[in-house]
Amino acid sequence: MVQSVETATLLAAGGDTELPPFSAAGIFTEIHLASLVALILLVSAALYGYGVYRLRARGDHWPLGRTIAFVAGGLGSIAAVTVTGVEAYDDTLLSVHMVQHMVLSMVGPIFLALGAPVTLALRTLHGKSRKTLLAVLHSRVVGVVTFPLVAFGLFIANPFVLYFTPLYRATLEHAWLHEFIHVHFIVTGCLFFWPLLGLDPLPNRWPYPGRALLMVLSVPFHTVLGLTIMQSKTLLAGDYYPDLHLSWVNPWSDQVTAGGILWAGGEIVSVIMLGVLVMQWIKQSEREARRVDRALDRAEAEEAAREAAAAAATKITNPPDAG
Repeated sequence: MVQSVETATLLAAGGDTELPPFSAAGIFTEIHLASLVALILLVSAALYGYGVYRLRARGDHWPLGRTIAFVAGGLGSIAAVTVTGVEAYDDTLLSVHMVQHMVLSMVGPIFLALGAPVTLALRTLHGKSRKTLLAVLHSRVVGVVTFPLVAFGLFIANPFVLYFTPLYRATLEHAWLHEFIHVHFIVTGCLFFWPLLGLDPLPNRWPYPGRALLMVLSVPFHTVLGLTIMQSKTLLAGDYYPDLHLSWVNPWSDQVTAGGILWAGGEIVSVIMLGVLVMQWIKQSEREARRVDRALDRAEAEEAAREAAAAAATKITNPPDAG
């Protein structure tokens, strides 16, 4: 990341160094591991893997699908846009930055939520560590930030505040702020999706109809933001992108592409996550139906046992005539 910022600074200053055109090959050749996000990903993968190992070592089962969702889907998707060539170009191409934005705030958090890391931690930890985690989960702060309407407001407001204030240009010019925004997108995405799609025990969990409604309401905001960026008469970050003097890209065309990515990407991801929510809703309904069936079966068995006992008692008190 530091290298890409330095390169962009040279270009803006009129240097003769120019980044090559963005390509698929560049994604795999421009690797940047020295970043805060890379460290967080590494620590998260290690802790999750250790938790799964501890469970299996004592003979407990942990679904493989959750591990794949958390490590490959969640951490893997975030790594794909923060330690690869995507990161190298995210401050020189708005369209690349927008792809990164979508993954960090939506794709990654969805898979992280499906990995149920809090449940894994509660099953792994014991004693004081487990009590501390439970205290945090039931704290007032967590209760407020995970309340669906609060998380929804943060999730929706983030991109508007970022792209339509001087903050966006500041993130392009300061590496530490750029890294902070990455982490901020991941955190706010998790706060929004965890109570809606996550499998962990959290306060303020709404019933499925309310969750579905909140997801549907999030779709128009991505559409409005995407269309606004596409139709804007001014460039985001002002003259930052033109001052890079990249001969192989037109900043205006790239901004239109970026808006289209946000518009289409937001709708696609929203439809997919709504499908995931519906599947969870169906499975929960099936589990509830099976629970009711078992309760009815037990009630019928108990009633039959009572009737049999009453019949037996009647025979004892009123034996049939011997003839």
